[in-house]
Amino acid sequence: MFSPDKKIQKLAVVLLMAVSFSSFICNKSPENNPTDKNLSTTDSITVELKDTISFSFVGDIMMGSNHNGNDLPPNDGKDLYAGVSQYLESTDLTFGNLEGPLLDKGGTPKNCRPGSKCIAFRTPVRYAEYLKDAGFDGLAIANNHANDMGETGRKSTAKTLDENGIIYGGTYDYPYSFMKYDSLKIGFTAFAPNVNCLNLNDIDYAKKLVQKLKDSCDILIVSFHGGAEGGANRVPRRNETYLNENRGDVFKFARTMIDAGADIIYGHGPHVTRGMEVYKGKFIAYSLGNFCTYGKFSLAGEQGIAPLLQIYTDRKGNFLYGDIIPIKQIKRGFPVLDESSKVISTVQRLSKLDFPESKLNISDSGKLTVN
Repeated sequence: MFSPDKKIQKLAVVLLMAVSFSSFICNKSPENNPTDKNLSTTDSITVELKDTISFSFVGDIMMGSNHNGNDLPPNDGKDLYAGVSQYLESTDLTFGNLEGPLLDKGGTPKNCRPGSKCIAFRTPVRYAEYLKDAGFDGLAIANNHANDMGETGRKSTAKTLDENGIIYGGTYDYPYSFMKYDSLKIGFTAFAPNVNCLNLNDIDYAKKLVQKLKDSCDILIVSFHGGAEGGANRVPRRNETYLNENRGDVFKFARTMIDAGADIIYGHGPHVTRGMEVYKGKFIAYSLGNFCTYGKFSLAGEQGIAPLLQIYTDRKGNFLYGDIIPIKQIKRGFPVLDESSKVISTVQRLSKLDFPESKLNISDSGKLTVN
């Protein structure tokens, strides 16, 4: 279900569309509507637009897999987001990173090199309803599990997300999406250094695409899946590798995308939280860690905690303020509020270490402001 705020917004859009459609029908043939003749053609409805737009962002989502066994959550996953839906629903729009295809059966599993840590996921199609009900509006599908079930999996994922009203982007099949909110056109795309994904390491291509998309929308959100794994929580400002794979220079990528027109950038991939910064008035989160990763992910130490990031911008995507909601995973992958707030101190420390020039302030309670 949607939060009260989202319900009101969607109801307002429906009512406005209904009024507009009614006006169109009535005005189309005025001679057939004599009672309308006394209506002034200058009559109009004033719709008050919001000054501030709010966004929620989370990292990796993998809700369980039925490939090579049935490793799905209790109660068929219906309670996965019970502990966090109030936060996901509290903002105007909510985005995350979907790890693995939505597909009930079949597909062509990816080839894994002998001795590698490669694993393939396949999440049942019905689980998309849980994402919708929790409040998700957009999902990145550019990551190392996007192609786990080949073309069949990619097509099923796109069809399923379409049916649930969730936008997506990040593969060459489905590179970007747009949506309307409060008369604003929101653009969304994603990048990763993986097969069939928009290439994180082709910065020239990414820059041109972002410039093109920004010309067509008011606020552009860019997601990326990059950076090393294995506890790599620092942003080294150079190319990173993991298992002989080039995981990109995420610092160069993120700032170049802001220069090209992106308004908000959120990253994931290292499976731990990384620092955050505000660059030229735009917000960058370099890794939001593991958010809801049931069964197949290590949740030890910092891999089991993550920020639920809430960002508030003006209508041009400029950062105003924000909040970090501290999350931990329990029961093999159920996200809940972490009352110890451990991830907040983690983000404070890493942001100071990696972006000392940034004017982003992070309070002990997770409040985000700029000097």
